[in-house]
Amino acid sequence: MTITIIGAGAMGMAIAYGLKDRYKLEFVEPDISRQEELKKEFDADIYSPDDFDITDRNIILVVKPYILESVGRQIKGKANTLYSVLAGSTIEALKANIDAKNYIRIMPNVSAKFGASTSVITGDKSKREEAEEIFSAIGDTFWVDSEKEIDIATAIAGSGPALLTLVAEAMMDGLVKEGMKRPDAIGITNSLFKGFAPLISSAHPAVIKDAVMSPGGTTAAAYAMLEEGAVRSSFIKAVEEAFKVTQK
Repeated sequence: MTITIIGAGAMGMAIAYGLKDRYKLEFVEPDISRQEELKKEFDADIYSPDDFDITDRNIILVVKPYILESVGRQIKGKANTLYSVLAGSTIEALKANIDAKNYIRIMPNVSAKFGASTSVITGDKSKREEAEEIFSAIGDTFWVDSEKEIDIATAIAGSGPALLTLVAEAMMDGLVKEGMKRPDAIGITNSLFKGFAPLISSAHPAVIKDAVMSPGGTTAAAYAMLEEGAVRSSFIKAVEEAFKVTQK
């Protein structure tokens, strides 16, 4: 299958790196200097968006939501399947701007570059199997039955890496504050995150916490301080605020 990626920004490139070993890729990119880079990096055909014919192509649309209308005015034809990565852009909005036989919405994240994305998917159920096959090339996939659910999931599936960088950076700074050298603080925190992935997959968070927290120990003291700072409540509210943005 040939997949056409419209939009070669950070997210588009992350997806491209994840897919390049399984699919033939082509790109739609207006920047001439970027066109040369993409052609060299992916050995792909590169097109300008002006009057680009999407007829019968499988399109992954990875542009900023606010330029959906302008992209729709530039291209022509009717795509086979339109896979949209536009946060908050409904299938109804996609249909109003780009013609396609099938519509799928996906919310991946930049870990796609390493084949480790969390991709939440919804849309035409007839294309569910194909969508899951394509996006499994960049990580885990989760099909949901409504657009509301994909908008809710955006805070974690899409924005989650940025939220976790806040946690990681705070941990590093905490170690440095107490006297650890910055390179060691970075290495230890990075190792923690690497080891946490299989751990969180094996047990409920509360079970892990209870196993680590000894009476009167370091974990209990640290945990109590986080609760005092309303960290748990802040993360719950962060999900709420991200969801609100998708509804605007």
